[in-house]
Amino acid sequence: MLQQTQHHMGFMDWVYLLLWGVEVVIVLVAAVDSLRWKPGAYAAAGKLTKQKWVAILGIALLFVLLAGWSGASSLIGIAAVVAGAVYLADVRPAVKGMSGRGGGGTRMGPYGPW
Repeated sequence: MLQQTQHHMGFMDWVYLLLWGVEVVIVLVAAVDSLRWKPGAYAAAGKLTKQKWVAILGIALLFVLLAGWSGASSLIGIAAVVAGAVYLADVRPAVKGMSGRGGGGTRMGPYGPW
C-alpha cells in the first residue's frame, strides 16, 4: 500500500512566508506611491525622474513576486527591497514636500501645517 506524503509547513516555512509578505508590501507600496506624484515634483526634489522610479520599482516588484513564487531568495530580491526602502525613506518625503500635498492645511507654522 502506498502512503501519501503530505507537506506540512514548518516554522521556517512560515518565517520565509512572512518575510516575503513584508518584502511584497514594501515594494508594492513604493511602486503604487511612485505613480501618485507629478513628474515635476521629482525634478523639483532633485531626484531621478518619475519614469525611472516607476521602472525601477516595477522591475523590483516583479523580482520580489518571482522570488516568492519560485521559493528562492536572492541578491536581486534583496536589491528590490532596498530600492523600495530607498524610495519610501528618501524619495517619497522629498517629492511629497515638493508637491504641496499633505497636512490638510495651507498655512505653515514652525512645525508644519496648521
